[in-house]
Amino acid sequence: MKENESRIPVTIVTGYLGAGKTTFLNHLLKNTDEKVAVIVNEFGDIGIDDQILEKTEEEIIEINSGCICCNVRKDLIDTLSMLAISRKEKMIEFDRVVIETTGLADPAPVVQTFLMDKEMIEDFVIDSVCALIDAKHISNHLDQKGEALSQIAFADMILLNKTDLVSNDHLTWLIKRLEKINPKAVTYLCENSQIELEKVLGIYSFNLQEKVEVTPDLLINDHHSHDDEISSLSLQEHRALDLRKLNLWVSFLVQMQGERLYRYKGVLNIEGIEKRFVFQGVHMLFAGDELGPWGSDPRMSELVFIGKNLNKQKLEEQFRRCV
Repeated sequence: MKENESRIPVTIVTGYLGAGKTTFLNHLLKNTDEKVAVIVNEFGDIGIDDQILEKTEEEIIEINSGCICCNVRKDLIDTLSMLAISRKEKMIEFDRVVIETTGLADPAPVVQTFLMDKEMIEDFVIDSVCALIDAKHISNHLDQKGEALSQIAFADMILLNKTDLVSNDHLTWLIKRLEKINPKAVTYLCENSQIELEKVLGIYSFNLQEKVEVTPDLLINDHHSHDDEISSLSLQEHRALDLRKLNLWVSFLVQMQGERLYRYKGVLNIEGIEKRFVFQGVHMLFAGDELGPWGSDPRMSELVFIGKNLNKQKLEEQFRRCV
């Protein structure tokens, strides 16, 4: 904490779809001595990350059905206000707020929230804006000059993740490219989103002047919009899924549409498997693993796709055939 700083520190975690933000959050929650209030924003209308996050005593709040950088930004302010009031009245205890934005969020409007609202200014201070970068897939997203570029340009810290999936030559080239986009950000290389937390928390590296240089209209209240070709599809199924059918479908799907599938993840109810089955993928890379018992929760499969020009009707029909 800064000397004489009584406001609540905020760490904003950004990064394009599938960069490793939720894995980083799990790492943070498992290893920090601080009590953390986590705000998770998901692009789809079904929340998956709260089920994937480590079960801790931390306060985890979801904001769904939109992106906090645009149409549900008021939800973010309301959530932060609730947290600040609850802390003052000693209803809940926490030392820090960590915000995980959706992979399609431009961080500028999120940062703007803490600079333009009087109540936010009085109660919160930005510690850092940390961008997770997928070393294997980021180049394609940067070429499209969308949110991925803004996330890097606006970060004061870059975690270049999944470095084990690329060659040293590609890594050297990528680091140089990132330095051209944002020469002032500190870059750390990591695998599986693992990093020493003292490099991330309590560093107060956010510099407003630098960010205004990147985004001159930062302090102008404006709205952010997304590429209309990018959309999300949320699917639910109460009947148990057949693992063989599911594997065949997903293998076919990533071969035929992998480049258009930016992110897909879910918690699945697989016949014959007593634990939750977590399923995650980015483009052509996907993996699944058992997470933990269902407990008293109803056994139900929830799956979210985020991609470009999704054929939603076809995807839903194919998913239902996996029962």
